[in-house]
Amino acid sequence: MRRLAVINMKGGVGKTTSAIHIAAGLAASPGKSGKRVLLIDADPQGNVSHTLGIRPTRTFEEFMGGEATFEEAVLSNVRPNLDIIASTPAAFALERRIAGETQRETILSRRLRTVTGYSAIVMDTSPAMNLLTYNALLASEELIIPVGMDMMAVIGARQTLAGVAQLSDLWPDRPLKVLAVVPTFVHSGTYATKATLEALDSDPATSPFVFRPGIRQCIDLSYATASHQTIWEYAPRSRAAADYTSLIRHIQRV
Repeated sequence: MRRLAVINMKGGVGKTTSAIHIAAGLAASPGKSGKRVLLIDADPQGNVSHTLGIRPTRTFEEFMGGEATFEEAVLSNVRPNLDIIASTPAAFALERRIAGETQRETILSRRLRTVTGYSAIVMDTSPAMNLLTYNALLASEELIIPVGMDMMAVIGARQTLAGVAQLSDLWPDRPLKVLAVVPTFVHSGTYATKATLEALDSDPATSPFVFRPGIRQCIDLSYATASHQTIWEYAPRSRAAADYTSLIRHIQRV
């Protein structure tokens, strides 16, 4: 079972959109990952729920806190072969609740230990290296880092990689592999896109992982989100649909 975290310390880079499409794409794929997929929203902003238009009755914070079992917290078949554990702003208080616990960074790993039947678990994370993010990372094995077309997002990616390196030093038995640094909101011909891609390509920390062409700017993605749909449901022939399909194939290959 693959475990992937979608992360960047910079917000507004298309992280939740990417997490949803990676999870939905793997769930729908006829390839080796085309089995059931679990998407966990580990971000207290709860954007997965908002994007897909779901109203959870039990949540990530209850699952993490032990008030809900996995079976109670999971929303089954939100999309074909796709289950979700959703988050709400109540999770902002979760970090304070678990801060005094022993092995607090590995609570999610332990809660997921008995979860079976999935080909992949995909985790959306908050744009901060906090206790909930540590839990998501230590429950993961592979990373996807979306990077919007501005230099602050590049800095966020660098900070993310530095934080991951520190985490790996502290937990050497839990190595994390970067699968892809994914440029998002790519608008060819603009200075911002050109400068950002050059920065990613010239940085030895990110250059080996840059996924091209990335996710190109596409208004259909905004419309899909407003309609609580994935891009494949809303505009299956759009540029964004093609780009996310390419990303899924890349993930399956590596």
